[in-house]
Amino acid sequence: MSSNPVAETVASLMPRARAELTELVAFKSVADFDQYPRSESESAANWVADALRAEGFQDVALLDTPDGTQSVYGFLPGPEGAKTVLLYAHYDVQPPLDEAAWATPPFELTERDGRWYGRGSADCKGGVIMHLLALRALKANGGVPVHVKVIAEGSEEQGTGGLERYAEEHPELLTADTIVIGDSGNFRVGLPTVTSTLRGMTLVRVQVDTLEGNLHSGQFGGAAPDALGALIRALDSLRAEDGSTTVDGLAGDARWDGLQYDEENFRKDAKVLDGVHLIGSGTVADRIWARPAVTVLGIDCPPVVGATPSVQAGARALVSLRVPPGVDAAEATKLLQAHLEAHTPWGARLRTEQIGQGQAFQADTASPAYAAMAEAMAVAYPGEEMQYAGQGGSIPLCNTLASLYPEAEILLIGLSEPEAQIHAVNESVSPEELERLSVAEALFLRNYAAS
Repeated sequence: MSSNPVAETVASLMPRARAELTELVAFKSVADFDQYPRSESESAANWVADALRAEGFQDVALLDTPDGTQSVYGFLPGPEGAKTVLLYAHYDVQPPLDEAAWATPPFELTERDGRWYGRGSADCKGGVIMHLLALRALKANGGVPVHVKVIAEGSEEQGTGGLERYAEEHPELLTADTIVIGDSGNFRVGLPTVTSTLRGMTLVRVQVDTLEGNLHSGQFGGAAPDALGALIRALDSLRAEDGSTTVDGLAGDARWDGLQYDEENFRKDAKVLDGVHLIGSGTVADRIWARPAVTVLGIDCPPVVGATPSVQAGARALVSLRVPPGVDAAEATKLLQAHLEAHTPWGARLRTEQIGQGQAFQADTASPAYAAMAEAMAVAYPGEEMQYAGQGGSIPLCNTLASLYPEAEILLIGLSEPEAQIHAVNESVSPEELERLSVAEALFLRNYAAS
């Protein structure tokens, strides 16, 4: 990097950062307590709390949120009259999926080909470490020039809204002049990027029933209505022939103005198999940042191994709908439910249940905080200019904070660039990105304090 003292300090702290990330990744902090012990998440929360106390944070607390998980809060006072910056990350992680498919154990941080592999290494335990590195670098070089609040969420990946509801019930807790959400990522390694929009999301559980019980397919098949077949028909109606999402009444033709995503690069990042087409129309950026996207996350039906020749009486699916900026997630949920009801064949009985929801987000990129971040990133990434990108994923807390604190500026940065493969097997983080973004965050805090 450069001879900047902040950069030099961060570089010297990288071995410690790796050791700490190793400890944090080791906690199996999946906030689905039917799959993983609650104690794993509680241990991770306590690790974060201890780390904040060690850095001099006051009022460190484990907040019991309404969804049964814990978020970690701390306050680090700055100079009198200074601005307040809230730094966000989450310590909960996605399940590792097929552990056998990982090249190395998912909960053991492992270096391979210059990257650190492990579940949560980028999303978002690495974000916790990024915040700590930035603050340590400032403390070693003249002190932290702003008041800092840190909030580390414990259930972001589950979309159960615990921290959002807690913040609404305690609106004074997270108030800040600027909020840095450390849970997005650069457009690609080495290209400094802030995320200016997020799609919202809704999760709907779908149940289809047709019979009182399963029937022999030889004796009854051909006339008896198959619930699994009815469910498949209903789900198929959510896509056009080209794969575009089609929900009755939901617009799907918005355009993305800004940084574009080359199709070949997208194919490579998404690891699309040779000969398999991308779905949808318009540019890739249109499809993943500006338009709705439906995904069938799972179906409850008999597995192939052990299946019997039966007409299925009932079947169930979990459907995700990503909602573009400008569309109300609650309204999109109603449209999705109405669409499924209208497109379920044969008079089959369909029930839907919404189990998660988050609004889309759009930042004000003309604010002073963005200018301070652009200046900081130019130093952390010499020769590169800060870019603005969208993100197809959702961070429901963003809209809650924007609603609670309409005067606050919100920036999204982070470690989840495409090579990180967040939510997939073999998730990893680039240590170079961790180092540079920690420098950028530290310099941002200094720039912002002076603005």
